[in-house]
Amino acid sequence: MKLLRYGQPGAEKPGILDADGKIRDLSAHVDDLAGGVLTAAGLQKIAALDLTTLPLATGTERIGPCVARTGKFICVGLNYADHAAETGAKIPEEPILFMKATSAITGPNDNVIIPRKSKKTDWEVELGVVIGDEARYVSEDDAMKHVAGFCLINDVSEREFQSERGGQWTKGKSADSFGPIGPWLVTRDEVADPQNLKMWLTVDGVSRQNGSTKTMIFGVRFLVHYISQFMSLQPGDIISTGTPPGVGLGMKPPVFLHAGQTIRLGIEGLGEQTQLTVDAA
Repeated sequence: MKLLRYGQPGAEKPGILDADGKIRDLSAHVDDLAGGVLTAAGLQKIAALDLTTLPLATGTERIGPCVARTGKFICVGLNYADHAAETGAKIPEEPILFMKATSAITGPNDNVIIPRKSKKTDWEVELGVVIGDEARYVSEDDAMKHVAGFCLINDVSEREFQSERGGQWTKGKSADSFGPIGPWLVTRDEVADPQNLKMWLTVDGVSRQNGSTKTMIFGVRFLVHYISQFMSLQPGDIISTGTPPGVGLGMKPPVFLHAGQTIRLGIEGLGEQTQLTVDAA
C-alpha cells in the first residue's frame, strides 16, 4: 500500500493511492497515519478495505508529511561508504546516531527554508524507515517485523551549524522545513529489497546525487536492531538511514543552497519530492 496525508498544514487527512494512482480518503476508517494505525494489526485493517468504496480526494491537494505525530526522528550519519569517502571521514565501526527535531518535518513539496545566518545549507536524499510495532531489544532477524514501511526523506543540513558551531550535529539538522518526508509511506510488503533501491537528487536540473542503498554500511535490519538496544522504537518513529555521495559539502569547491533554487529527489518505488528554497523571514 501507498499511504499518504493530504490537505493544508495542520489539517491533513489520511489517504491511500488506488490502483489508478488516485487518492482515496481514509478518514472514515482511521483518524490519522499515526500510532496504532501503523502497527501490523492497524495496517491489516486498511489492507482489508475495498478502495473502490472510499471517496476520492477532490481538487489538487497539497501532500503533507506521510506520518503524523512522530515521536522520534533518528538519523544515521556517514552510513554510505562512498559518502564517507567524499567527505574524508573514517568508516564508522558502529552506526553514528543523532536526532533531527520533529518540528523540522514538512510535506514532500513544501518550501525548504534557509535559516537566518546560514552559509552552508546542503541536501541529502535518504531512505526513511517508519516503525510500526514497538521495537525494544529486537534481534536483527526479527527487526523487519517492526517496520511499517519506507519513505523518501531529504535530510536538509546546515553544515556550519552542524560542524563548526560546537556541540553535536542536531543543531545543523533541525531547522524548520529540514525534514521533508513522503510523498507516501510505502508498506513493507511493497519493497522487495530495501538494500537495492536507486536514489537520486538534482538541484536546478543538475544531477548531484545518483546512488543506491546497496552502498549502505549498516543496512535497515541492522539499524533497527542496533537502535533498539539504546531506546525503544515506537509506532511512527522515523529512522533516516544516511545519504550516498554527491552532497554539496563533498564537492570541490563545496557548493551550497541559496534562495530561489529547485531541489528534486526520488527513490525507486517511493516517489519523488520537489522543493523550492526560500530565505527565512
